[in-house]
Amino acid sequence: MASPVAPVGGAAAGRTTLADVAARAGVAVSTVSRALSDPGRVNVHTRHRIEVAAEELGYRPSRPPQPPEGGGGTRTGVVAVLVPNISDPFTVDLIRGTHHELRAAGRHQLLIDTEGSDALEEVLLTRAKDLCDGAVLGIPRLPDARIDALERATVPLVTINRPRRRGGSVVLDTAAGMAEAVEHLVSLGHRRLVYVSGPRTSWSSERRWRSISRTAARLGAKATRTGPHPPSHAAGTGAAEAVVNLGATGVIAFNDMIAISMLQRFAERSVRVPEDVSLVGCDDTFIGACTSPALTTIASPTERAARTAVSLLLTGGPERRSVVLPTHLVVRGSTGPVRS
Repeated sequence: MASPVAPVGGAAAGRTTLADVAARAGVAVSTVSRALSDPGRVNVHTRHRIEVAAEELGYRPSRPPQPPEGGGGTRTGVVAVLVPNISDPFTVDLIRGTHHELRAAGRHQLLIDTEGSDALEEVLLTRAKDLCDGAVLGIPRLPDARIDALERATVPLVTINRPRRRGGSVVLDTAAGMAEAVEHLVSLGHRRLVYVSGPRTSWSSERRWRSISRTAARLGAKATRTGPHPPSHAAGTGAAEAVVNLGATGVIAFNDMIAISMLQRFAERSVRVPEDVSLVGCDDTFIGACTSPALTTIASPTERAARTAVSLLLTGGPERRSVVLPTHLVVRGSTGPVRS
């Protein structure tokens, strides 16, 4: 049953109604009711339009926010969102998704930057337990067993990009995207490939490498890797130098930030992309389409993953399910045929 939504403020007659929001958003009244009380049942673009209209007209939930099922009963209406780097464009999309989903549910977001540290991740989550009803742990660095132990000791949580046996998680299937990238490079004639790996504690980086090595072997190509590298722009210079020394012609980077930095270093070294080296990033962040050449990359539904994680947290019981979301390769100018 839909939760009642009470108007705050007023339209022309002093009271805002569901019909006012519907008229502003250009949808049916029933669609507005579903979007504000059960967001998962409404298309994301329509929901966002309704959220904006409701915000402009002053709508707020009429009852206090409830904690996630199985929560500690603090009823703060706050959910902690922990991410490793708030300035990373990938993380920005994640934060936007959690914010919109929490706002639609009448809850608030406590944003925490863990700086990519597993120790800091644990300390900050422990300290936040008295301030929030649950947590979304984005791209965690902690071991699986420690995540489970923290959930038992703190608040219900859902992870993004880390599958769990007993808890809720949302995983972006970038390993499949990596296999697609290898197939793309091999189809262009590349036989010597390099994977510029991510952090040592990154579960997804190791999974991507296994996918790359298996696919390359199946297609008769040779794959090596460099790293580990921090998932930041600063890592690209050293990674580019390693690629030049290895003599590879096809490169797949852990994320777009590293790949974009590599593009810059290749230009400084007069290494042409894609004539001398073809380069693939990961995440399809907005800046990748603005480079020269534009970056071929693996697109992930990051904002959808964040919304799904919040939905799992707010609606799931103690045994929350896991969701895997597909990715796909976006081909742009940074990949091309190998030179003969």
